[in-house]
Amino acid sequence: MEVSDNSQRCGVVAIVGAPNAGKSTLVNALVGQKVAITSPKAQTTRTRVMGVAIEGDAQVVLVDTPGIFAPRRRLDRAMVQAAWGGAQGADLIALVVDGKAGLGPKMEPIIEALVHRPERKWLILNKVDIAIKEKLLVHTQKLYERVGFEETFFISAQTGDGLAQLKTAFADAMPQGPWHFPEDQVSDATDRMLAAEITREQLYHQLHAELPYAAAVDTEQYKEREDGSVEIHQQILVARPTQRAIVLGKGGQRLKEIGSKARAELATLLGVKVHLYLHVKVKEDWEDDRFIYRDIGLDWVE
Repeated sequence: MEVSDNSQRCGVVAIVGAPNAGKSTLVNALVGQKVAITSPKAQTTRTRVMGVAIEGDAQVVLVDTPGIFAPRRRLDRAMVQAAWGGAQGADLIALVVDGKAGLGPKMEPIIEALVHRPERKWLILNKVDIAIKEKLLVHTQKLYERVGFEETFFISAQTGDGLAQLKTAFADAMPQGPWHFPEDQVSDATDRMLAAEITREQLYHQLHAELPYAAAVDTEQYKEREDGSVEIHQQILVARPTQRAIVLGKGGQRLKEIGSKARAELATLLGVKVHLYLHVKVKEDWEDDRFIYRDIGLDWVE
């Protein structure tokens, strides 16, 4: 699809909200393919992820941010900083609210921060397929009184309800200007980063209740073989030996299953055969390792 430069529009939409509001599911749905990992576990998204959606002559750069919450540890602080950093200078901030969970104490710091931000602000009520309609209207009224959003949308990122209208509205709201990315680019994540995220997603999917939030995946080696396939070596970092045993599973079976699912998904996303080698390492203080932060794309915060 050829779009002439003088009719092009392009802008940045920062997607913010509390953990588990469905931000990553929404970004993936608007882009039309997976750019951010999802799981039922809160705080799955750790870094800013950029997804690129195209609608007519407009390119909408969606910044999927980590969920904003009260930070307790260094990793938490780095994630919250990344979230608000992703909103900095955006053409539009879209607050995604879990329509079913509603407005609890965890929403308060987000609402308070939004009140004072200069960017245009839209409200997106997500999960309307499982929410009580009357409560949605109450949430909307309360948020409007506090923040004064320009627009409100009721959607379900899971089922697709309302997404076509939202995508069109985002496109129409973008300023005139040349596209930031080539037409076939859907994300700013490198293949190396994507590989680590896909494995981390499998960890959460398969060990949701058993594995604590404190696990990281570090891609140590990523190289293309002469036959066109890709060889990836990754280290799964956990804080305690008991967690290592959980990830390995009986006879290493769980780790094989995690590797198998991650390998299959990476092969589909990358379009080539993937050789994936996983190793589990106990590193008690990985959350205080500057190099790990660099590798997973977070800024170090004191």
